[in-house]
Amino acid sequence: MTTEPLSLETGLTLTPRIKLNLTIHRSDTSTKPLDEWQFKTSLITFLKTTFSVTIPEEDLVVRKFKDVKKRKREDPVAKGCLFIRDLGFLKEKDGGEWRKMAVEKMDGIELSLVGVKFKLSVVGEKMDEFEEMRKEWEGDTGYSRGRKREPDTIVLRGVPSRWFAETRVSSKPSMLVTHTIFSALGKIRNLDVAEDDGMGKDADEDDEDIVRGLQCKIVVRFEDHSEFCKALKVLCGRSLQKQGSRLKADYEVTWDKEGVFRIARSQIEENSRSVPKVAAGNYRSEARYQSDVPRFSDYNARSKRFKE
Repeated sequence: MTTEPLSLETGLTLTPRIKLNLTIHRSDTSTKPLDEWQFKTSLITFLKTTFSVTIPEEDLVVRKFKDVKKRKREDPVAKGCLFIRDLGFLKEKDGGEWRKMAVEKMDGIELSLVGVKFKLSVVGEKMDEFEEMRKEWEGDTGYSRGRKREPDTIVLRGVPSRWFAETRVSSKPSMLVTHTIFSALGKIRNLDVAEDDGMGKDADEDDEDIVRGLQCKIVVRFEDHSEFCKALKVLCGRSLQKQGSRLKADYEVTWDKEGVFRIARSQIEENSRSVPKVAAGNYRSEARYQSDVPRFSDYNARSKRFKE
């Protein structure tokens, strides 16, 4: 695991971090709701005492579930994420090994919050580990009918739309800007970018902090599997930051399990077969069939921009 940041175009930087996923259960018979501030204070103190690591409060995210009183006692009352961004303490240590050690020590601990006890379950973020994702696609033989699967497409969710927009032109993500940024990670074949409001969202969570249209989903198909692997390794275990902004985009990255571009190509081919043949001598307007050109083609990425 590298601890060095990577600069991209338009003032963006990929910064390394460690992410741990938290699930919080009750461990006594109390029905008192979880006090978020007390929980954060208690866990931050535990981290400082146990690992000599100081975590700012904003890097500990907790989301309480709705209607806790209606949930079963064995159901979790909240879940969250812990981000460790200052990795200077690692020095010569391996980040992956430190994370495993931290998970082992944190998983199952009990926190007493003013007499109310909660139990913490902790796991490392699977999408931070390239090797874990590779095991996943290599084990998925159904897609490739028994052949070794070699994906070439990355899906990135949870990044601010305005960071991929054309400055002073629009707040919507631009194909051109997005293509320029991701070209630094490898040779691109196809690209798609669109607004995305549901990154990591559980239907049972409160959603007061979600504002529509602020985030986007980016799908990048690289020239081949090796280019894809090179880019995915860089994106794993990092957050995105913008020069001049205090915001840190803790995006989700994975490989395309649905075959976005393959499905779109199949739909285009199906549409072309269903178009009636034009009799000789009749005029057919090419503009009429313009919608058959996918908006995420490499051609469009270079020549077209989002309309306001």
